Amino acid sequence: MGPGIVGPAFCSTCLRGRLNGLASPKNWQRINCLGITRNIYSETGQWEKVFGPKTRCEVERFWNHRIKDQFTKISEEDKTKPKFYVLSMFPYPSGKLHMGHVRVYTLSDTVARFQKMRGMQVINPMGWDAFGLPAENAAIERGLNPDTWTQSNIEHMRQQLEKIGLSFSWDREVTTCSADYYKWTQYLFVKMYEAGLVYQKEALVNWDPVDMTVLANEQVDENGCSWRSGAKVEQKYLKQWFLKTTVYAKAMQDALADIPEWYGVKSMQANWIGDCTGCFFDCMLKVDNVETGEIISAYASNPEAIYGASHIAILPSHRLLHGSSSVRGALNEAFKSGKDCLTRVSAINVFTKQELPVIISEKNEFEGYLDSKIGIPSTNLEDCVLADKFDLPYIRVTETLSDGTERIINSARFTGLCRDEAFCAITQQARDEGVGGHLTSDKLRDWLISRQRYWGTPIPIIHCESCGTVPVPHKDLPVLLPKVSSFTGKGSSPLSGATDWRHCKCPRCAGNAVRETDTMDTFVDSAWYYFRYTDPQNTERPFDKSLADFWMPVDLYIGGKEHAVMHLYYARFFSHFCQSHGMVKHREPFKKLLVQGLIKGQTFKLASSGRYLQRNEVDVCGAEPVHAETREKLQVTWEKMSKSKHNGVDPEEMVEKYGIDTTRLYLLFAAPPEQDILWDLRTDALPGVQRWQSRVWALTSKFIEARKSSVVPDPKHLNQNEIAEAKKIWQNRNSVVSEVTSYFTEDFTFNAAISQLMSLSNTLLNSTQKVVQHSKEFEDGLASLIIMMSPMVPHLASELWRGFGLVEHKLCTQYNWDKDVLQQAWPTVDPEYYIQPQTVEMFVLINNKNCGKVNIPFDVSRDCEKIQDLVMQSHLGKAHLQGRTIKRAILSPRTALVNFLVEE
Repeated sequence: MGPGIVGPAFCSTCLRGRLNGLASPKNWQRINCLGITRNIYSETGQWEKVFGPKTRCEVERFWNHRIKDQFTKISEEDKTKPKFYVLSMFPYPSGKLHMGHVRVYTLSDTVARFQKMRGMQVINPMGWDAFGLPAENAAIERGLNPDTWTQSNIEHMRQQLEKIGLSFSWDREVTTCSADYYKWTQYLFVKMYEAGLVYQKEALVNWDPVDMTVLANEQVDENGCSWRSGAKVEQKYLKQWFLKTTVYAKAMQDALADIPEWYGVKSMQANWIGDCTGCFFDCMLKVDNVETGEIISAYASNPEAIYGASHIAILPSHRLLHGSSSVRGALNEAFKSGKDCLTRVSAINVFTKQELPVIISEKNEFEGYLDSKIGIPSTNLEDCVLADKFDLPYIRVTETLSDGTERIINSARFTGLCRDEAFCAITQQARDEGVGGHLTSDKLRDWLISRQRYWGTPIPIIHCESCGTVPVPHKDLPVLLPKVSSFTGKGSSPLSGATDWRHCKCPRCAGNAVRETDTMDTFVDSAWYYFRYTDPQNTERPFDKSLADFWMPVDLYIGGKEHAVMHLYYARFFSHFCQSHGMVKHREPFKKLLVQGLIKGQTFKLASSGRYLQRNEVDVCGAEPVHAETREKLQVTWEKMSKSKHNGVDPEEMVEKYGIDTTRLYLLFAAPPEQDILWDLRTDALPGVQRWQSRVWALTSKFIEARKSSVVPDPKHLNQNEIAEAKKIWQNRNSVVSEVTSYFTEDFTFNAAISQLMSLSNTLLNSTQKVVQHSKEFEDGLASLIIMMSPMVPHLASELWRGFGLVEHKLCTQYNWDKDVLQQAWPTVDPEYYIQPQTVEMFVLINNKNCGKVNIPFDVSRDCEKIQDLVMQSHLGKAHLQGRTIKRAILSPRTALVNFLVEE
């Protein structure tokens, strides 16, 4: 074994020799003397002409860690560049990647590499949404601590991500179950508590009887079952912690107008929030004219008419009729008498200070999610009927003037204001006095964040008999989860039994107190992680404002559409809160959103039993799939990949069989990001991307072979036909650069970008030998092709570019040939390409069939009506269209092509 070669280990199928670092020319001869056969130029200096499985394996082995290292290193020069923050939704560490993970991270990796090549300072961070029920349930089943289970899963998944060559900024990694992260989750909770946005009350909650925990409404499916366990959800009253997300409802609704279109998600967010035309007012409760100290928060659809209120109506399911409310007895006493019942309970009108009787409605539901509303008879007929039924006094508070405008009357200092003015003034006064007034809709509720489980962020609250509810001071954070030796079952949080941890001293009076034993919903952890990525090592605060202001907002956020409502709403709420409290400059956290569709696999199910079959139980040889044993016909559908449905694909097996780049290319080419992928390797997509990689390799081989000639390349050797051929390459190259750049920056249709690159590679493959040998246009076209491929297939492109280095006497000087392909600048369109031509050659189709071309003046080449007139006047139009009825003319938005649909 020669000097400098330490322990090479060989694989019988792909010669995985560890000869990294020996790829310099002075070592090639030494390697050959050892009798070692290598397959790629980067290690041998000899170009392999055929791109077979063994070569592919060697290319990916050689470049895998190198392309990661190139991305993660940020030089001093980088720090002067404009920023680009690409973020993919971080995963729950289940321990095993699925194809959905690979798809979203391939998208973010591709965008990150592209933006870096465009001269941006890029971060593409990764972390772990590590708290939650799955880890706790797994710990119970295995008798482990969830921390042990979670950390082992994180390590395994990190290794899986490393294997597929992803360019994550690992120096910014965060893990939500680490104390240095959830300390700041608790800090933000306390900040919200201090701002009056946190409260605790008894509430009718969704209870999962299997997982023994509370579920948010969004975690209950349309069949009333838990999204996680599948159990039928029960209704139960518990004392719960809430965040007042409704306070920011109007601001969040209005802010949607300022952000780009989110592929339909904006409308989903708008519908989720609803029309913010009313507000809640907090009213003190009395029983028989005696104050109880309790408050009811009731919704006013017309806040400007609050002086005309006659009553407050509540549903039979309202929390005051249940649990431990001090008015429960009086309410239930009336409720026993029948429906639509007047009670001995009243509420103080926050503006008039008059008592409004509380009525239990005979209805089971109000508009939206309301369970209490203020009755104002002069603005609502239903309220008027109910007030008249109980002979309740009320006054009219609006009048219509002769010009049609409405103004407020009988409303103290607000009298004389138009309705809009009174609306603003009354709600503002309520906000100033801390009794509500925040505009929201009747369909939005505050965020219930309590969970009765161990594996979550402890809620930093202390309960003291003397001081009441006290937040943990900032200096005492984090409130650490106590160590628990084992989990034996569900139904009681280990925190309740952690006596030493639970009993503590009150931070105000130093008396005996107890800690809150509920933990936070994991959606709280993921509602602000994008901020932490900007400053992940900060030990003094959640993040430094200057760093957050620099990196935020996220330029592109990528994730599943299932999070389009709930997670995005919570994340926007946290961002609005931080902005309103001076912690960050930007109000909205995400500039562009890219939601990717599901990856679905084919399922085979027995209609008789509903059982999903494994592939080895299915016979697909006939016209229709049948059960191999019973010959029963099967129900065949495409569904989200799942172990239980036996339709999943293991990413590691896919990568092992086809390679990293082929897997990435297939995911990008099979469908636009927002569409579902029906995973069927028998379609043309996979063989198509395999063939294309081989063609580009052959194209590079063709270039290397042509330039081996002793004749120095010189465009003067080209004749007129070859010069025209080179010009067409130049035009095609510039067109493709323009199109692909647009796809990468605007709509992220990477499948269309790949199609464009395929067309460029076909143009180059059809080039004559002399054009390959002597044309600068061919060289530039091939260089541009490899560079534009590189964000999608970084391993292959890196090797192709290294092969380019084999060629001497290159004609193009704009590239840095000493650096790898991922360190090249993204190609730009030659300025001369944009010089406006006099005419455009327009392809003419009739009923989708090509009929020829017509020259059109450039200045009308985007005017469909004028194009139609000119085509009709041309020889082609007279021959093919004269006398026929044209139903429609379709002008291609991207190419010089018009299609006439005519009656046959």
